[in-house]
Amino acid sequence: MTPADPRSLLYRSGQLSPEEAQAVARDTLARCDDGELYLQFIASESFGFDDGRLKTADYSRDAGFGLRGVSGEMTGFAHANEISAAAIRRAGETLQLLDPARGSPAAAPRQNNRHLYTDASPLDAIPFAEKVALLERIDAAARARDPRVSQVSASLSGSWSVVEIVRADGFVATDIRPLVRLNVGIVAESNGRRETGNFGMGGRWLYDKLFEEASWNHAIDTALGQALVNLESVDAPAGEMTVLLGPGWPGVLLHEAVGHGLEGDFNRKGTSAFSGRIGERVGAPGVTVVDDGSITGRRGSLSVDDEGTPTQETVLIEDGILKGYMQDRLNARLMGVAATGNGRREDYAHAPMPRMTNTFMRGGNDDPAELLSRVKDGIFAKSFGGGQVDIVSGKFVFSCTEAYRVENGRLGAPIKGATLIGDGPSVLTRVTGIGNDMALDEGVGVCGKGGQSVPAGVGQPTLLIEGLTVGGTA
Repeated sequence: MTPADPRSLLYRSGQLSPEEAQAVARDTLARCDDGELYLQFIASESFGFDDGRLKTADYSRDAGFGLRGVSGEMTGFAHANEISAAAIRRAGETLQLLDPARGSPAAAPRQNNRHLYTDASPLDAIPFAEKVALLERIDAAARARDPRVSQVSASLSGSWSVVEIVRADGFVATDIRPLVRLNVGIVAESNGRRETGNFGMGGRWLYDKLFEEASWNHAIDTALGQALVNLESVDAPAGEMTVLLGPGWPGVLLHEAVGHGLEGDFNRKGTSAFSGRIGERVGAPGVTVVDDGSITGRRGSLSVDDEGTPTQETVLIEDGILKGYMQDRLNARLMGVAATGNGRREDYAHAPMPRMTNTFMRGGNDDPAELLSRVKDGIFAKSFGGGQVDIVSGKFVFSCTEAYRVENGRLGAPIKGATLIGDGPSVLTRVTGIGNDMALDEGVGVCGKGGQSVPAGVGQPTLLIEGLTVGGTA
């Protein structure tokens, strides 16, 4: 059950009190420019249903702290899964290896009373049996949809985290973070051919929406539709051609090919394709890219980041002109700019770094149907799977999970094996049409960087891009 005071999961009698946390943070971080004591409790569960039965059911609880001290460009970090004053003081011995700070301590983040999600735990409200029953209903309903369905997998997961950030200057920020997700995967088979379709949804809310019949039926219909489309697919063409990207989830290409290159650490070190280019044109007119961690209930949103800075809307590229980068506190201080609320970490055992929250391109004025009519010879990419990106050059390779041939402004046959190849900076300059249908993804994004994974959101409108290389098998 969710306790009346969630902070009681961090502070236990005889181990650590809020007053002791402030005192030990003040003592251990006294020689540092910046840093924080990060306390966390997290409970998580996951259910996996496959081949008509429950395959996995996991539940875990964890708690611990991360103590970080920053002096100049040097960072000292230690963590443990024991929240006690003694353990934190032992961790503080690591920070003695840092050179003493020479300047004034960095100012604390501004206080923030905004709450972008409920404090309630999604794990408590619905019994175990009902969660399993939902997956059984999804499995049965998907198999009944079409005789070509040969395999169904469904998964449900949720977590609830209590975070407290304590600084040496007395600043304290508390955040209580729910997160849920539903995934449906379907394999369809016909004439000896098997194809897959997948769909997921979630966000920083309770399970209620996922249990609504309309929601899980939408997940089934979308996954099944993709699998059946792929059963009819033909080999993808290859070469340089016009590409029309669908709205919403295809924004993952923007996230990977452009977003990481706009994070502060890569630009401070001069290793990004966007380094030193503030004020320059990096995209076509109309291209505006935003990172916004303050959208209520979204998967990538946070009331405060993992350093205590309130999240915000940060305009990265405006009308094609590079305006700024996403910043954590360390890189912002060293670059002489303000932190943007993008200091994120996977959990208490990791130090924060600049990371995206919800990153998307704003909509334009073009009718998506009119953009399709402009494509004389190309493809329409509706959904993406995995991809690889080189941060330094921005070069990327992304595979399409649902795509179509386009000829003379009309959708043709679905295609398989299509990959998009290019580099982020040049792709932005090749945008020739921006739809008025901007959409965020359904809430399944996971962003990896430096060995850490965090939930993230993506989005974009329908985009028309000229001269993108398509890798295919035809």
